[in-house]
Amino acid sequence: MISWDAIIYIDLALFIFVCLTVVYMGIFAIASMFSQHQGTPKSRTENRFIILIPAYKNGPSAEQTVRSILGQTYPQRLFDVTLIADQLDEMSNFRLAQQPITLLTPNFSKSSRAKSLQLAINNLPQFKLYDIAVVLNPGSIVEPEFLSQLNDAYEAAGTKAIQCHLLSQNRDTVAARLSAIFEEINNSIFRRGHVTLGLSAATASSAMAFDFNWFKTNIMTAKTSWDDKELEALLLRQHIFVDYFDDITVFSEKTRRAEDFNRQRRRWIHSHIATIMHNIRYLPGAIISRQYDLIDKIVQWMLLPRMIMMGIIIIMGILMPAIYFTLAIKWWALFAIVLLVFAIATPNYLVDDKWDRTFFLLPIILMSSLLSKTPLGKKIKTFSNKKL
Repeated sequence: MISWDAIIYIDLALFIFVCLTVVYMGIFAIASMFSQHQGTPKSRTENRFIILIPAYKNGPSAEQTVRSILGQTYPQRLFDVTLIADQLDEMSNFRLAQQPITLLTPNFSKSSRAKSLQLAINNLPQFKLYDIAVVLNPGSIVEPEFLSQLNDAYEAAGTKAIQCHLLSQNRDTVAARLSAIFEEINNSIFRRGHVTLGLSAATASSAMAFDFNWFKTNIMTAKTSWDDKELEALLLRQHIFVDYFDDITVFSEKTRRAEDFNRQRRRWIHSHIATIMHNIRYLPGAIISRQYDLIDKIVQWMLLPRMIMMGIIIIMGILMPAIYFTLAIKWWALFAIVLLVFAIATPNYLVDDKWDRTFFLLPIILMSSLLSKTPLGKKIKTFSNKKL
């Protein structure tokens, strides 16, 4: 039987840990309200791009991305496209082979994005020289001015890494809407807010641009399925600032099903923990050498992922009234503060009559994962996957 003192200490410890995460997000959410880039000057230089698309079992999405990137207003002689078709269906490979791109069809014993990107780099023509490497996920859709905007931004930023603005194409189910909101919260807090305060933006798994020579060297060191986090840590350890441009948009399709949403979050949490374990040893050296970007990133990785944070707040808010009513009040207040922080970080176009409803349905999404094998869990999934 757990003693009363143990309950008090567990409640207090969890509350303090969650509060630290909320305060961190709140600071950068407020900072995100102040725009950093007020317009990018036109570049006098035309850089040469290589666009890399690592595709895994998703032929139609890969085809969509290729059609999008080939429709650029940027001079076609100045960019090449390489698509790594890992286990795509034959018809998709056939249609992609008709396009003016380099199509690679690997046969990995164990697939990973890092292996696909390394294969692409190793198969680039030796006689071609590139300035910028761009990584896009299959399903990403870019506007015709994408490369022109990226060329201007790269010259204006004066750094070796740029993250573009990821936007959702679809918000037709609860899971898709949550994914879209969380993506924009990432953009506000971990990218725009950080850059506003002079810190590096967080990288994503897509819509990234790197100095080609840097990318060519460092992608070869990636060994895990979360290569974007490996590259992000390398950039910060090498004192390379990651800039973020809010006006360079890349549209991506979000998962529509609750089970896919939960699976994606579990994978991210796993990569989150693995990244902490691999990089925590660099914290003392970063403090001594005053590498503020690296310090911030390690602290950020040590904070609770949003899904776990929200789960703790909701569970404690439900359980504590049954134990001692007054202990629940602070959790309810914290939940309200979290919603406020999320509202600040969420663009106006997403804060509509469905915004509150979406967040109040978050516990249902979580329950669908915990009860996935039960009749109740199946009913919850059906409800969560319905179109809004």
